[in-house]
Amino acid sequence: MTTAAPVEVGTELPPWEVASVSAEKMKTMAALLSDPTPIHWDVATLQALGMGDRPVNQGPLNMGYVMNAVTAWAGGAGSLRRLRVRFLGTVLAGQHLRVRGTVRAVREEDGVRLADCDVVLEVVDGDPGGDAVVSGSATVVLP
Repeated sequence: MTTAAPVEVGTELPPWEVASVSAEKMKTMAALLSDPTPIHWDVATLQALGMGDRPVNQGPLNMGYVMNAVTAWAGGAGSLRRLRVRFLGTVLAGQHLRVRGTVRAVREEDGVRLADCDVVLEVVDGDPGGDAVVSGSATVVLP
């Protein structure tokens, strides 16, 4: 846990920032996922489709940003019990993103203290209340 303050309903997770989504990482992820969809790496295809000139980030990368934010707050990957997300929009290369979260419930299950959190990934790009592109919930083990 990155904070010594007690965790209770309403506790806000520290914002987690992605200053600029990397087109190069998208290309690498496409190769790792064997994803043949060229909108993730081929600017010529994007232009031909009328989608501009910035590659579209893969959903697993966007979900990974949320997971990284939650586990950084909770104390590591081993603290994550559950993550459910819904994809709401598109993330483009170069965009500034922010993950926010709020504790919705604190409970005990099988002798383990858990926090259920609402989470959101937003495109910031100068607007602190930007467009949500991923929303969902996470459950983490508390110390």
